[in-house]
Amino acid sequence: MELKLTPKHLLLLLAGWTFALSAAAQWQWIGKDGRKVFSDRPPPTDIQDKDILKQPGGRGRAKAPVAATEPAEGAAPVAAATAAPAAKANTPKISGKDAELEAKKKKLDEEEARKKKAEEEKVAQAKAANCEQAKKGLATFQSGVRVATTNAKGEREIMDDNARAAESKRVQAIVDRDCN
Repeated sequence: MELKLTPKHLLLLLAGWTFALSAAAQWQWIGKDGRKVFSDRPPPTDIQDKDILKQPGGRGRAKAPVAATEPAEGAAPVAAATAAPAAKANTPKISGKDAELEAKKKKLDEEEARKKKAEEEKVAQAKAANCEQAKKGLATFQSGVRVATTNAKGEREIMDDNARAAESKRVQAIVDRDCN
């Protein structure tokens, strides 16, 4: 099969290349937050021309020339000294930290610490309540008063000395655990 390049094919090939080149149109600039922004649309009007790094069609903006450390012959030394701070002022300042992200993280940490403290207070209150109940129960067992319990059938039974001693031991363990 032989490929013939006719004017019709040449026109279609040219149209295809035109669409491909227009799809590659890309803008690139430095935003107000110091980050590079890539878009297929032009930057907002508040972005200065010096911050536009690339335009569609391959017309990139040249970066500001860096001043030499030593002035050339006949050049005023003051001009070189003032150009260096101006060049530094135009460069975006990148701190490596996102202030908004740091603030959110700090807020989340504070919220987590507050929840943890509230949970600890709740546990401490429950322990205090258990301690009071256990002390009252232990006082009852040590007083010698007859203690009745309800069995599985719902009948009242008076505790014998062995059951009383076992229950007193269990309550004493609760007092030791929660009241210290």
